[in-house]
Amino acid sequence: MQLSIRNQLPGTVTGVTPGEVMATVRVHLSGGEDVTAAITLEAVEDLGIAVGTAVRVLAKATEVSLATGPIEGLSIRNRLSGKLTEIVLGTSLANVKLTVGEAELTAVITRDAVEELGLTPGTAVTALIKSAEISLAAV
Repeated sequence: MQLSIRNQLPGTVTGVTPGEVMATVRVHLSGGEDVTAAITLEAVEDLGIAVGTAVRVLAKATEVSLATGPIEGLSIRNRLSGKLTEIVLGTSLANVKLTVGEAELTAVITRDAVEELGLTPGTAVTALIKSAEISLAAV
C-alpha cells in the first residue's frame, strides 16, 4: 500500500501504556530518537502492538511544526532536533524538508513563518509533533 503521508519513520516499540480507550505507545526510531503516539486500544490490539514490534511512525506534513529556539512550557512530547535541507516556497505555504537523525521529515508551514523564523537550508530546528497526530503502521 502506498500512502500520501510523507513522514514514514521506521522504529521499534519500547513501551505501551494502556488507558481506558487510548494508549500511549513509545517508539525508538532507527535514527536514535524516541517518539510517543497516542492511539486507540483497539488499534493496539488490531495491529498486535507490543514491546519489540517493528512499526512505522506516520505523521502528515501539515501536523509538523518547527521551532528555532529553546522550547519550554510546552505539552508537545515529540521534539525532534534536525537541520533544514530544502525549502520550496509557494504563494502562501512552504514545503520544508529536514534531516532528523537518519530520517527525513517534511513540514508544511506558512510562507510567513519561513520568513519570520529566517529559515534557510542548514538552519537548526526542532520538529514538534503532538502524540495524537502520530499514527502507527505495523511492519
